[in-house]
Amino acid sequence: MSKALLPDLAPWKASADFRRLWASGLISNFGSFLTFVALPVQLKELTGSAAAVGAIGAVELVPLIVFGLYGGALADALDKRRLIVWTEAGQGLLSAALLADALLPHPAVWPLYLIAALSSALVSVQRPALDSLLPRIVAHEHLPAAAALNSLRWTVGGVAGPAVAGVVVAYAGLGWAYAADLLTFAVSLLFVARLTPSPASHEAARPDLRAIAEGARYAWSRKELLGTYAVDLAAMFLAMPLAVLPFLADELHAEWALGLMYATFPLGALLVSVTSGWTSRVHRHGRMVVLSAALWGLAVAAAGVVHEVWLVLLLLTVAGGCDMVSGVFRGAMWNQTIPDELRGRLAGIELLSYSVGPQLGQVRSGGVAAWAGVRASVWSGGVLCVGAMGLLALCLPGLMTYDARTSEHAVRLREQRAATASAPG
Repeated sequence: MSKALLPDLAPWKASADFRRLWASGLISNFGSFLTFVALPVQLKELTGSAAAVGAIGAVELVPLIVFGLYGGALADALDKRRLIVWTEAGQGLLSAALLADALLPHPAVWPLYLIAALSSALVSVQRPALDSLLPRIVAHEHLPAAAALNSLRWTVGGVAGPAVAGVVVAYAGLGWAYAADLLTFAVSLLFVARLTPSPASHEAARPDLRAIAEGARYAWSRKELLGTYAVDLAAMFLAMPLAVLPFLADELHAEWALGLMYATFPLGALLVSVTSGWTSRVHRHGRMVVLSAALWGLAVAAAGVVHEVWLVLLLLTVAGGCDMVSGVFRGAMWNQTIPDELRGRLAGIELLSYSVGPQLGQVRSGGVAAWAGVRASVWSGGVLCVGAMGLLALCLPGLMTYDARTSEHAVRLREQRAATASAPG
């Protein structure tokens, strides 16, 4: 493979904290993807309802919104390392609760929804701290490469986790999947506990409604940032088919392929990540965000039409790759243009943009499947996504013309970080 395509390892080589964070994420993501497959399978077994599976997204939505915004304010006001450690420990306790419920003679349904809601709250607090820590531990010019490497980390777990989960759930049982997830959180804690403390800036705002509103005002003033949020919200809400994959596997008479279906999106992302060297040479990030989101919708629509399971797997893999391209360039725009003192709060808003969409998408896809059928739910969402991207491209000229070389916000932040790096002491 050409060196021009291979991932840029500069952030890994230059930052010990980046290596620790990367290893922690790789391990915990693998376990989380085991639960990601096991939880909807367990709900399907207990209820037999596509709407009940889709309701996972509904119960996760409110804590995601509330704690995403507040978590962003906390990330700006508190030590980011401490937030990451405590929320990682909390996620481990929730995995233990899932394991305990699965081992009961008659597992209950309500704890699954409660644990999903609590997990959503913890992720919503942790993710802004993780995202806002990245520009502190990685050089400015290495941020696109770091985003690609983080995507690679996520996709490795995303491919291996669902593939292993499909086998574990089918042959060993749900309890083993939850037990493995618990173990990965324990190991991950060993890495995040060794991160360098990352206290708040001296001028950090208190984590209250005024601080949250300040972050929202800044986001509103940056129309190209609003464009990235709108693109991802629309793409995930309209074309995310995760809730209906267990039922799609049944319709294709390929129950054996369910784990592979869940693995397709991260597999496509993995293929992009391991050939991500080209992303550092792209400067018009906004155009790539919109184009790749449109291609995501097109691939999902095609997956809802074809009848061969291998074609469905291929098209969903293509969709995952397109989503990863969009994510890499969204992350580059965010990390290279947002001031450090606002990074946590904006990370909270970003969390909503890329998480609320999938949660609502589960509700949409499950509801449409119950009303019009599983395949109609999939292909109609993809078609609507393509149309939405065309409309957003027309309505968001600032996003379409964004250039990392000339953006005033990117230039200002690049100069500030260069001055900080060259300052004595």
